[in-house]
Amino acid sequence: MKLQLPQNAAYIIRRLEDAGFESYAVGGCIRDTLLGKMPEDWDITTSALPEQIKAVFPRTVDTGIEHGTVTVLCGKESFEVTTYRIDGEYEDARHPKEVVFTASLTEDLKRRDFTINAMAYNEKTGLVDCFSGLSDLNSGIIRCVGEAEKRFDEDALRMMRAVRFAAQLGFIIEENTYAAIKNMAGNLAKVSAERIQTELVKLLQSKHAEHMRTLYETGITAVVLPEFDRMMETPQNNPHHCYTVGEHTLHALEEVPEDKVLRLAMLFHDVAKPACRTTDRRGVDHFRGHPQQGEKMTSQILRRLKFDNDTRKKVCAYVKWHDYKPWLSERNIRFAASRIGTEYYPGMFVVKRADIKAQSKFEREQKLAYVDEYEKIYRGIMERQDCLTLKGLKVNGSDLIAEGMRPGKEIGEALQYLLEQVLEQPELNDRDTLLSLFRKHIF
Repeated sequence: MKLQLPQNAAYIIRRLEDAGFESYAVGGCIRDTLLGKMPEDWDITTSALPEQIKAVFPRTVDTGIEHGTVTVLCGKESFEVTTYRIDGEYEDARHPKEVVFTASLTEDLKRRDFTINAMAYNEKTGLVDCFSGLSDLNSGIIRCVGEAEKRFDEDALRMMRAVRFAAQLGFIIEENTYAAIKNMAGNLAKVSAERIQTELVKLLQSKHAEHMRTLYETGITAVVLPEFDRMMETPQNNPHHCYTVGEHTLHALEEVPEDKVLRLAMLFHDVAKPACRTTDRRGVDHFRGHPQQGEKMTSQILRRLKFDNDTRKKVCAYVKWHDYKPWLSERNIRFAASRIGTEYYPGMFVVKRADIKAQSKFEREQKLAYVDEYEKIYRGIMERQDCLTLKGLKVNGSDLIAEGMRPGKEIGEALQYLLEQVLEQPELNDRDTLLSLFRKHIF
C-alpha cells in the first residue's frame, strides 16, 4: 500500500534513514490519510534518540525532550519527531512515572490508545500495522490496543477520546473497549477540566453529536457533566414534547451546524428544566423560568469546565433568550434585537428552529411560521439599517458634553433614552433631531 506523504515529512524521514535510523510517519496522520482526509499534523517516530535527532537537523526545538520529542523546523513548517519509547507505570491517570526509549517500533506502537491510531508508514517499508488497525478502520470500529483497562488506566481521558472518535468518524466502539469504559468512567474525575473541555467540544462539533448519549450510557457524563444525566432522566409530559429533556436536546443538536457556540447553546438550552419542572393537576409538566435559570447554570458549568469568557458569554445569551417570543411588529423586533444583542442574530433563528424541530409535532408548523416571520421582519430592519445600538446613534457622549452635560453615568442614561426613542421611530436618528430631543427632555 502506497500513501502520499507531504514533501517535508518525507524529507525528515529520509534524512533520519540516511543517518542510519528507522523513521516513520505515525498515528492520526496515517489514520486520516487512509480515510482520504487531509491530516492537520504529521507526527514522526524514529529509533534515533533526541540528541541524535538534533544532530541530524540544523533547526530544532526541545518541546518535550524528557519524553523523547524534538520539534524539527523545516521551512515554515514544524514536525514533532519522537523517539520510540515504552511508558513506565502511570500514577496519575495521565503521565508515566518514567519513559524508557526502545529500538522497537512495535513496542512503541503498543503504548498507543486505539488500533486505528497505532499504524506507521514510510516509503521504504510501507504500512506497518501490528494491531489490525486497517481492518478496524475499514470496519468502522474503535478498539483499544491490547487490554482496554490498561490503556484507560494509563490515561483516563482515552475513554472520552474513544467516544469522540466514534462521533467524528461515525464508528462503533468495540465490545470490550465499551465495557472497560463503563467500568472505569469514574477515573475521569482525575482528569483536568481543560482536557475534558477539549474532548467535549470536539465531540459536539462532530457529525454525530448525538454520541452525547454514549457519554451518558457509559457513565462518563455522571462524572464530567452530571447535569446532563438529570436532563436525560427528566420527562416532559406536555403536548409540546415527545422526549425527555435530554433526548430532546440530542435531537436539537442534530439541527444546528457544527459550530462550537451553537452546539454548546443547544446542549445547555434546557439545562435548567429538571430544576424548574412542576406538574399541574392534569399531570402536565411546566418549566417556567428555565431560560433564565439555565443562563445561570450554564455560566457555572462553563466556568467549571474552564471555557473562555467570550464563549461563556455567547452561549449563555442563547440559553437565556432561546424561548423569548416578541410580538411580530417592526417596533417589537427592534427592541428585542437591541435588548438581546445584534451579534446573536441570525444565530438566534437557528437555535429557535432547532428547538422546535426537536419537539413534538403539536403546533410545529405555526411555531416555525412564527420564526420565519420574525426573521423576515428582522432582515427588513437590517436592510434599512435601522439603529439598534448605542453605537449606531448619530450622537455620542462627546456631543452631550459639548451641549453642557457633565461627564458621568447620566450621559449613559441620556443616550439610552435617545436610543429608545429611535427604536420607537427610526427616522429620529438624525444628529440635529437627537440633540433637540436631548435639550427638550433631558438637559
